[in-house]
Amino acid sequence: MNGPPVSQQARRRERLRAWKIMVREEAEKYWPPEQKAAIGPIMLKITYFYDSVAIDVDNIVKPIQDAIIGLAYIDDDQVTDVLVSKRNLLGNFRVENMTPTLAEGFSRGNEFLHIVVSEAPDQEVVI
Repeated sequence: MNGPPVSQQARRRERLRAWKIMVREEAEKYWPPEQKAAIGPIMLKITYFYDSVAIDVDNIVKPIQDAIIGLAYIDDDQVTDVLVSKRNLLGNFRVENMTPTLAEGFSRGNEFLHIVVSEAPDQEVVI
């Protein structure tokens, strides 16, 4: 997702609605057409790569979670695990397991969100 996220607490609700639509459209580009929405527990991993002032990570999750309902999963109550992080593009960090999608984000040269939807970890294990 290109550009900075819009906070769940945005005062202009129409801006939040428009951003959710953009998230959905972007997710549809990368979601395999033959892959149906998951019916079991889901894990979201969201990384916000920013280059100026970053919003709080807790305000990033809900709009993204809502935007991909019906695409990645049937209902957002299936999301049992969420890992959200932010990294300054101007800082030092190492990327392990670079995917083509993540490399595409870096190649754009501006702020972006990288969102991974996967099967949730074993629900009977707490780390």
